[in-house]
Amino acid sequence: MRFTYAETMTDPTYYVPLARAAEEAGYSSMAVADSIAYPRDSDAKYPYTPDGNREFLEDKPFVEAFVLSAAMAAVTTTLRFTPFVLKLPIRPPVLVAKQAASVAALSGNRFGLGVGISPWPDDFEIMGVPFEKRGARMDECIDIVRGLTAGGYFEFHGEFYDIPPIKISPVPTEPVPILIGGHSKPALRRAAQRGDGWMHAGGDGAELDRLLVELDALRAEHGTRKDFEVHVISLDGFTVDGIKRLEDKGVTDVIVGFRLPYTLEQDTEPLDTKIANLSRFAEKVIARTAS
Repeated sequence: MRFTYAETMTDPTYYVPLARAAEEAGYSSMAVADSIAYPRDSDAKYPYTPDGNREFLEDKPFVEAFVLSAAMAAVTTTLRFTPFVLKLPIRPPVLVAKQAASVAALSGNRFGLGVGISPWPDDFEIMGVPFEKRGARMDECIDIVRGLTAGGYFEFHGEFYDIPPIKISPVPTEPVPILIGGHSKPALRRAAQRGDGWMHAGGDGAELDRLLVELDALRAEHGTRKDFEVHVISLDGFTVDGIKRLEDKGVTDVIVGFRLPYTLEQDTEPLDTKIANLSRFAEKVIARTAS
């Protein structure tokens, strides 16, 4: 089992020391949150809070995902970084490919690209991208990013993008893993068809079990690669026995955090407390599962 440390909407100056501390403690990766902007007026709902309210996001600091990944990669040597998740179809896919390839190349293949479809029409509107057919646009974006980050000339002719033969440089020496986020049937199918892995956004244990069963069936249907990654948020991730249960279900990566981010208040937890929390978990769980 690999362990991913998640921290978000905190003091931006904390991330570099947190990355150093997570690497030293034995985590394999850090999750990097993505948010472009917060709209003043919107009727859209947040899919992962009980009432759909997303006011907790207002005035919270989000450093741009590629910038933050590069900054943390520059002060570490083994820790990986994965956007959790990047809102891919609102962005130009050629630019995303360039950004992902650059971070992966500079970090020595320590970057994985977690992607998803934003649930909010606002994100598409402010980026000048139609909300309609967003799933099909997402599929084309994934294919373009994968093709360009692999190196060599690549061209693409689809419904939304028409790209002549081009190549980018540098590219990493290993493929950039593309991990698909989302709990819907289309998201799970997309992960099985196009992804190198799936990223779970949280929920109760029964829902996770249902999603894993559905994902397994789709992987069997589409012949997914054997080294497929399954990243989950689960209460089982906080005990040694729970880790064993997750391993038995095919989970490869557990995402852990030590505070509830869905609050209206700003994060006032000191940096020393955050480091103590991640270190304590490493001693009680990571070290014991590695032995």
